[in-house]
Amino acid sequence: MAEIILEAKGLIKQYGALRAVDKLSFSVERGSVFGVLGPNGSGKSTTLGMLTKVINSTAGSFSWFGQPENVNNTKRLGTLLERPNFYGYMNAEDNLKVVAEIRGVDSAQIPDILKIMDLYERRKGRFKTYSFGMQQRLAIGSALLGDPEVLILDEPTNGLDPEGIAEIRKMIIDISKHGKTIILASHLLDEVQKVCSDVLILRKGVKIYTGDIHGFGQTITSIELVAPNMLQLKEVALTHPRIKSVDMDNNMLIATMEGEYDASEINAYLMEYGVSLSHLYTRQISLETQFLDLLKNHKS
Repeated sequence: MAEIILEAKGLIKQYGALRAVDKLSFSVERGSVFGVLGPNGSGKSTTLGMLTKVINSTAGSFSWFGQPENVNNTKRLGTLLERPNFYGYMNAEDNLKVVAEIRGVDSAQIPDILKIMDLYERRKGRFKTYSFGMQQRLAIGSALLGDPEVLILDEPTNGLDPEGIAEIRKMIIDISKHGKTIILASHLLDEVQKVCSDVLILRKGVKIYTGDIHGFGQTITSIELVAPNMLQLKEVALTHPRIKSVDMDNNMLIATMEGEYDASEINAYLMEYGVSLSHLYTRQISLETQFLDLLKNHKS
């Protein structure tokens, strides 16, 4: 059984009349890439702020590494909630040395971090000459100082062009392969889908889904069915072992399938029970559609 590295129970953050996070409970396993996904204003940054003690929670609790909340685990966590104040006139190497000195961690690993961030060849270049993507990679590199067990990133690809997003995505995947647990907040579904193993989806501070990204992200197959006797069609369709549920939509039966299926087999099954189809069409419900439906169905 995987080790639980973070457990949050009933976290609440209240700002006057606004409840930014509402009774939030979830856990993160060691070695996972855990996505916190939701639109802007959903409570992602507030949640990360509470977990890193940058923001005081109103109620609830959390524990890192199975230890009480009051234990100082700062050096076991590498955080990037806001971009560090790098000096434009200094190079990447010297900027990281300044950050290491402020945090009280060893600077010996800076060359290795710059290699991981694909910045080693430009380590002597001034920070102000870096592209936005390079600057962001250096910021992530600064969070790796001290070799933390957990890396916490808040919107690491915000403001980047597609090439920059792809570069950061590759870095995150590479870092995770070195055994780091990564907690990543993003409003981009595509980003979370491509790098995360697990996901927490928030809307207005409320948890609406948590679990394996593949469990949420499986493409759902549904089929449109029409027959002369729609009542008989519905009754027979519900007996098929692969049909999970059925729904009526404009005189059409929409059957949601579980697992792979063969259209000819469905047709033959219905024919065996005296149902002759006049229409059969396959629909694929994308992850994006599922995500948008999930948000829509939880509107307050």
